[in-house]
Amino acid sequence: MADSEMCVRSSRELWTILLGRSALREPAQIEAELDRHWERLLQGLCYYKAPSSSSADKLKADKDVAQPLKDFGLRISKLLGLDQQQSVQILQCYLQEDYRGTRNNLKVVLQDERQSQALLLKIADYYYEERVCHLRCVLLLLTYFQDERHPYRAEYSNCVNKLEKDLVNNYQKQFETLFKAEAPTWETHGNLMTERQVSRWFTQCLREQSLLLEILFLYYAYFEMGPGDLFSFTKMFKEQGFGLRQTNRHLVDKSMDALVDRIGYFSSLILVEGMDIDFLHKCALEDRTEQHQFSNTPDISKEMDQMLLTFGDIPHHGPVLLAWVLLRHTLSPDESSPVIRRIGNMSLQLGVFPYLTTMLQGLGGSGNNCTASTARMCIYGLLSFVITSFEEETLGSQQHLINAACEVLSAPSLAELFWETKPNMGLGMILDSAVGMFPHKTGPLLQLLTALLSDKSTAKKVYTFLDKMSFYTEVYKTKPCDIISREDETLWRRQAPKLIYPLGLGQTNLRMPQGVLGQVVVGEQGYMVRWDYSYSAWTLFTCEIEMLLHVVSTADVIVHCERVKPILDLVHRMISTDWTVSDCLLPLTSRIYMLLQRLTSVINPPVPVIASCVNCLIVLAARMPGKVWSSLHHTGFLPFASSPLTNMVQSISAEGMKAGNYGNLLVLIEQPRGEYAVTIAFLRLITTLVKGQLGSTQNKGLIPCVLLVLKEMLPTYHKWRYNAYGVRERIGCLILELVHAILNLSPDGEASGSTPTLQSLCIYSLANAESGQAVVNIMGVGVDTIDLVLAAQPSSGGSEGPGQILIQTVKLAFSVTNNVIRLKLPSEAVSPLEQALTQHGGHGSNLIAVLAKYIYHKHDPALPRLAIQLLKRLATVAPMSVYACLGSDAAAIRDAFLTRLQSKTEDMRIKVMILEFLTVAVETQPGLIELFLNLEVRDGTEGSKEFLLGEWSCLQVVLDLIDSRQQGKYWCPPLLHRAALAFLHALWQDRRDSAISVLRTKQCSVPPLPNREKFWEHLTTPLFGTLPCPSDSTEPCVLETCAFVMKIIGLEIYYVVSGSLEPSLKEALQRFSSGRRYEYWSQYVKSLVAHVAEAEDEAVRSFSETQMVISAWRTLLILSTSHSDVMQLKEDSVRLKLFMDVLEGTKAALLVPMSVPCLRLGSMMATLLLILLKQWRSVVATAPDILAPLSLILESVLQADQQPMEKTKAKVFSALISALQIQGLNGGEISQLPQLLVSVCETVQDEALALIDSTRHMTQAGDVLEDKDSMETDAVRSVQKDQRDGVCVLALHLAKELCRADQDGEHWVIVMRKVPVLHSVLSVLELSLRSKQNLYFTEAALHLLLTLAHTPQVHTHLYVTFMPKLYLDIMPNLNPKLNQQCLDLKETPILTLNPCWPGVYRLSMSLMESLLKTLRYNFINEALDFVGVHQERILQCLNAVRTVQSLVCLDEADHTVGFLLQLSSFCKEWQFHLPQLLRDVQINLCYLCQTCTYLLHSKKMLHHYLQVEHALTRRYNTLREEAEQKALLAVQCSLLKILSKTLATLQRFTPDCCQILLDQCMDLAEYRTLFVLSFNTPVFDSDVAPSFGTLLATINVALSMLGEPGSLSAVSLGSSEETQALKSLLVFTMENCFYVLVSQAVRCLKDPGIAPRDKQRLKQELSSELSTLLSTLARHFRRGSPSSPASGMLASPQTKPTTPGSKSSQEGQEPFIQLVQAFVRHVQR
Repeated sequence: MADSEMCVRSSRELWTILLGRSALREPAQIEAELDRHWERLLQGLCYYKAPSSSSADKLKADKDVAQPLKDFGLRISKLLGLDQQQSVQILQCYLQEDYRGTRNNLKVVLQDERQSQALLLKIADYYYEERVCHLRCVLLLLTYFQDERHPYRAEYSNCVNKLEKDLVNNYQKQFETLFKAEAPTWETHGNLMTERQVSRWFTQCLREQSLLLEILFLYYAYFEMGPGDLFSFTKMFKEQGFGLRQTNRHLVDKSMDALVDRIGYFSSLILVEGMDIDFLHKCALEDRTEQHQFSNTPDISKEMDQMLLTFGDIPHHGPVLLAWVLLRHTLSPDESSPVIRRIGNMSLQLGVFPYLTTMLQGLGGSGNNCTASTARMCIYGLLSFVITSFEEETLGSQQHLINAACEVLSAPSLAELFWETKPNMGLGMILDSAVGMFPHKTGPLLQLLTALLSDKSTAKKVYTFLDKMSFYTEVYKTKPCDIISREDETLWRRQAPKLIYPLGLGQTNLRMPQGVLGQVVVGEQGYMVRWDYSYSAWTLFTCEIEMLLHVVSTADVIVHCERVKPILDLVHRMISTDWTVSDCLLPLTSRIYMLLQRLTSVINPPVPVIASCVNCLIVLAARMPGKVWSSLHHTGFLPFASSPLTNMVQSISAEGMKAGNYGNLLVLIEQPRGEYAVTIAFLRLITTLVKGQLGSTQNKGLIPCVLLVLKEMLPTYHKWRYNAYGVRERIGCLILELVHAILNLSPDGEASGSTPTLQSLCIYSLANAESGQAVVNIMGVGVDTIDLVLAAQPSSGGSEGPGQILIQTVKLAFSVTNNVIRLKLPSEAVSPLEQALTQHGGHGSNLIAVLAKYIYHKHDPALPRLAIQLLKRLATVAPMSVYACLGSDAAAIRDAFLTRLQSKTEDMRIKVMILEFLTVAVETQPGLIELFLNLEVRDGTEGSKEFLLGEWSCLQVVLDLIDSRQQGKYWCPPLLHRAALAFLHALWQDRRDSAISVLRTKQCSVPPLPNREKFWEHLTTPLFGTLPCPSDSTEPCVLETCAFVMKIIGLEIYYVVSGSLEPSLKEALQRFSSGRRYEYWSQYVKSLVAHVAEAEDEAVRSFSETQMVISAWRTLLILSTSHSDVMQLKEDSVRLKLFMDVLEGTKAALLVPMSVPCLRLGSMMATLLLILLKQWRSVVATAPDILAPLSLILESVLQADQQPMEKTKAKVFSALISALQIQGLNGGEISQLPQLLVSVCETVQDEALALIDSTRHMTQAGDVLEDKDSMETDAVRSVQKDQRDGVCVLALHLAKELCRADQDGEHWVIVMRKVPVLHSVLSVLELSLRSKQNLYFTEAALHLLLTLAHTPQVHTHLYVTFMPKLYLDIMPNLNPKLNQQCLDLKETPILTLNPCWPGVYRLSMSLMESLLKTLRYNFINEALDFVGVHQERILQCLNAVRTVQSLVCLDEADHTVGFLLQLSSFCKEWQFHLPQLLRDVQINLCYLCQTCTYLLHSKKMLHHYLQVEHALTRRYNTLREEAEQKALLAVQCSLLKILSKTLATLQRFTPDCCQILLDQCMDLAEYRTLFVLSFNTPVFDSDVAPSFGTLLATINVALSMLGEPGSLSAVSLGSSEETQALKSLLVFTMENCFYVLVSQAVRCLKDPGIAPRDKQRLKQELSSELSTLLSTLARHFRRGSPSSPASGMLASPQTKPTTPGSKSSQEGQEPFIQLVQAFVRHVQR
């Protein structure tokens, strides 16, 4: 053999390709395969040569084949008698396709004698299958080369034209060779040729003979056979006895009978076809018989006569003899009439017509079986010519003729052909004969008409035929008295009308009128009268059913059943073929229910009639399931429940359920007999009703039926008695079809509630009962059993054999189990089904291993695909290791998976399923994925480990699939490319660093693949392509492909440090940016969204893919906001384009509020829009006006359904808030502002009302827990979330931003008059504060009120309308329970943004401050009420600064002092109403001043307190020193603000400097002494009272900070504006401090209660200290220190006028310096 033949394609693979089950499906690819292999097909079995020495020498010289394979190939050659080189080729193909071990253990197998012998026998089986597949390829070509409907007809036809010349000779010789072949023996073929192997060889020999004859038969069906060929075939078949006289017939056993019969059938058919009876018939009709090929061959005809006269001992001879009789009778009727008569009698004696029926049945149904159809066409011509040529009476029994005719007419198109022929020719004569006996004998006519129904046209012809009957035939044993007859009794006349059926009045009947004539024939049965009476047979059929209903309980029931069954069969076939006639047949179909009820309740029910009734109902149920169910429900035929079903336990126990008449019939009749016609019909009926999508009530009525199937049939049907082979498998398949239909019911058809539904019942039963184990047993059949059943089938293929039914049953079991696991409610308990699926057994005994081994099945690609799909499901949900379940077979199964995955001709769907399974395994099956990754480890540099790809790594296949050079080729379609990328994405998502590192570093233990060097280039190629317009019918998986690429890139950038990214990835990203792909993809995503919005119905089909690519693009853009350098997205113009596209896409999606897909996409786009708004603020600031589109979006979103839109509404509100903060009103008022305000306020009002209801409900239910909020250091605050008010809170914040934008408040006033929003807000606020709920809402509402309070026009309206409610009803509720509530001292700066109840209190304080500042005396009473209610909290807060320096505590202190500062302007009112509180506040403010001064002075101590008390190092141990320093500076800044406000407040509590200096009559008792007469520096001790030393220290601290620019910039965090403001704040602090110091000093000096000695000391100390401070201040101001900001914060202190004798003040000095200088001069006097 040539060397090139060693790599030839296997015959099985070629057959798979020609069938269209491989990846090669294009006609050009099929043609190329046929061009490459047609010579091989022409050779037939001669392609496989006998051993030869030359072949052995060539094999020995071949260096490409390993020596162990050569040696084993010689053993194969010895066993099989096959050419040595072909033996090695067979071995190589076997190892590639069917070997179930690993390549590593092959050497061990070859060396071990026992294992090598087993391998030899498996290769023998493989070789036999190869020979069969070789013949099947030719059979396939001959089957379809003239079928215009077949996609490859032209290619097949071209190949057949090449084969035509020599095909018959070759195959005929091969048949003779096989027929004469001697059986192998152990002497000639080795020790393995045992008796069993000899039997296996002979079975193969018979199978090949059968296939060769089948090929020859199909060939001669299309091509003419010459007379000489006919003679040679006849002679050959005679010698081998039509298969019965085999050379090795001693080896024939019972299992081979079917094959022997097929050889006989095809031998007979070949000879009949060779006589060309159809052409002979045509020649006879046209009187040109001389044109027939046998008309001019008298010698061959005589020889044939002599040979056929020796026939007659084998049934197979019958058709041949009958056909030859026709041939000789037609061509030369006079020449050989005795011979013809003799041969004809022989054929009739052989029972030719029953034989034809048996033969056609044995060849199988004609649905998809071309051979069977062709055989029927052949016999149709034979029968037609026989019946035309000979009298019917001479042909034997009419019933045999009719049976044969009916079997023939089952072929496609023959029924139409029958109706087109003349009624007095061919089979029409049989029909006419049957009509002559109707209705005396109804069976023959109805049997024929049933067979003649094939399509709608024939159905109408049959209906019309029966509707217009012209004769009525009946038999009389004696002559009736009401007729007049001729003397010769050949003609009768009826004297009186007659009702034909003895039925009651009013019932359907036939009435034969008076005077009707009838032809009479006297016979053995009596008088047979054929009345000339026109009637409708359909009416007669109705009467027949009525009669059966009348006699159902009598002895006549059997006779009537025989008459009614053909009627029911005809009705069934009629409505199945043409539903439009069902209305005309309503009188018949409506009586079926009563018939079913009566027949099933008798003692010995007629099973065939009952089955026919149910078959009719199946067809009716397919069209009108509700009507059939309602009528059938009352017949008692179906199982039923005697009590209502309430729960699953009752249902599954079958408590109160009755089996019905069907259940009794099954147990009492069918199971003992072993025949199950009713059961098969019952299962189909229930399946049809389930598929009919009945309502929930009807479905519940079906529960007893389904329960009977699940409990009584599915677990035990395989144990029943069966009379016929294949019925068991058929019943199992039907049961699983029913369960499959139930599990695929849509949720709409299933009712919800506590009562079980059909689907929940099925799921529970399969998961927990015996039925589940039965399904497991079906799945556990295994690939070997299926292969054995397929191998035992005598037929060459088709879809109706037991092997195909078994495969279909196993596939259904896979699908059912998959659906049960998918639909089963998640629970902690593992169901028995899951236990059975995942339990570990011995070697190969667990189901997981059995499922995995279905990968070896090659006949039906769907079987391994569904098995892998179930494995994928189990790997996802079951708590087990697939790798462990596979045991020692794991590596071999992996090799099989990868072999099919990398095969270029393998079915694409299997490849996709394998990759999907591996994708799931990445996350759920670590052991299994490591097996498939097959990474090898080696030591790298510096002790590290490196990973390399092993030889059997799935990554090599995946890398091939993503290679950009492979895209578009037949072995890498888009769906497979998408699956490969999904697998890679799973690796990145699950962080399989070992596999990822191999892909990055290109390490490989086998020769490296060239595509791995450009991994990132190949991976990113899809992103650089041009995708078709979204409106085109795009392959949706292309979108998913691009989405996976984006996700992989995103994960790589996110997890890998930018400096460590692969250069090729950086290069790809650079090309992506420079190629303007960002703009392209942004535009494409926008167009995708727009397409979904415009064409929702069309876009829904690919919605998941669209959603996926939009999600991936969103991830990529979000990532680009933080990794812009890596992703090369730096240009603001590009960012602006991307942002505007996102905005337009969001707008397009959300402007269709009624579309669920659009709302989903809109929600995704809104998330991206919100993130870009926050991250690209500088870009958004330069964008066109974005408030207008956002306003339109908001209006649209607010119209949508509430529940699914909550999150989207929240995103839109957030986007509007961000847009307002970034762009404001864009330089002017937007036109949408009034409408936007109305929308926001209406939303707030609606949400507030809903919040009131929910809050009250929760309060009443007692679900509200007290939220601890304390100032104690050991209290930890629990963060609470409001679930219902997300939208409401954001709407309040948006309202606040709109309020800020609407500076004059005109629009707000108008809106508040239209929409009572504030009333609703305040109502919720009151309820929330009382119940301590809705924290977020409360805070947002106070923010809004605070903003409104700052707005002109609004605050007056706010005060007049709502302040009484706000401060009489609401604010008192803020009174904290101080023993339970206090600030969390462990709050850190990071947590200060989280809402909390102290934050609400602080906001309330700010609101009070704002209103008091604005409204002044109009608000003083409410302010005093507030401070009175919260006095304990206020005092505690002022005092807490000494012990707690958290920003939260300082913030509250800041707000409190700010409020007290405003309230201090009303000292007299305060003194009058709350004198004691005023005194306490003054004391605490002084202490606060001392505390702040000390903490600002001692930075180290402050740092220490922050570390220890705040536990920064414990809670944030990852913070660096810089972060701690920032926290310290933030605290210093807060302390400085508090100090400045404290001194400003104290300034209001001390006498006016000018007044106390000038007014000698001033009442000193009105002002208390705030500071003691002491000059000690402040200490951190509450026992030491604040003194003048405190004030001097405060001035010194401020001066020191003012004199340290570095310190100031640090505290202000580096901002120049903030530094300048801080300087002003320090000057302001010093100014107030000097003022308080001077005022308090003068107060002491004038106080008569103070000793003169102390006054003198005061003068001396102040004179000294102040002089020093003034000189220092002067230097600062000369260097340009800021002026006092006092004029902006409080009334400027009046400068003391120069007193007589004092020096005039210097120009340009600060007023407060002049004041101090004046005071110094005053005290120095």
